[in-house]
Amino acid sequence: MSNKETTINNSPKKKNGVNGFKIRKMTVTAILAAAAAVLQLLEFSIPIIPSFIKLDFSELPALIASFAFGPLSGVSVCFIKNLIKLFTTMTGGIGELSNFILGCMFVIPAGLIYKHKKTRTGALLGAFLGSAVMAIVSVFSNYYVVYPIYTTMMPMETIIAAYNAILPSVTNLWQALLIFNMPFTFIKGLCSVLITLAIYKPLSPVLKGKKI
Repeated sequence: MSNKETTINNSPKKKNGVNGFKIRKMTVTAILAAAAAVLQLLEFSIPIIPSFIKLDFSELPALIASFAFGPLSGVSVCFIKNLIKLFTTMTGGIGELSNFILGCMFVIPAGLIYKHKKTRTGALLGAFLGSAVMAIVSVFSNYYVVYPIYTTMMPMETIIAAYNAILPSVTNLWQALLIFNMPFTFIKGLCSVLITLAIYKPLSPVLKGKKI
């Protein structure tokens, strides 16, 4: 490679472009995290699942970040939104811990697959796999981590009774998590997937600062 080529490849213009993209990535990730924090505050209960399990769409900005800038950006959104939520938590941080764990399980597979296959099919496959991984991991994270901690605030008998009131055949935590939590988590992920696929393509140039 000639000295001239070396000079061009290491020109200030190129370096400024790289630095500009990094700054934009950090800025947009922060904006998406703020949006996720607002969406997380808009959580609500649905009658087919115990009231202490809330539905929100705060994974939507995290999934968009993961598609636009990679899994680390998506994880950052998950971390920041739950850090903000700690200031208004009613679960002593337990709900935020669970949300962060499951959010990461959602956006990491989705972002990794889309990074290597940047097509609509790649986005759909990645997001669907992320939803499935999140749903499966929710069973084990809830059983071994979240609910054991949660029992310091609410007895296990009370937790099971809340499930049993909706479906009398549920008599233990494994049943509750498999029948209620896993499908709920999977469907929650799919809702974010459908919205993301609808808005990501027109939104992507804006996020990355490209001309439309």
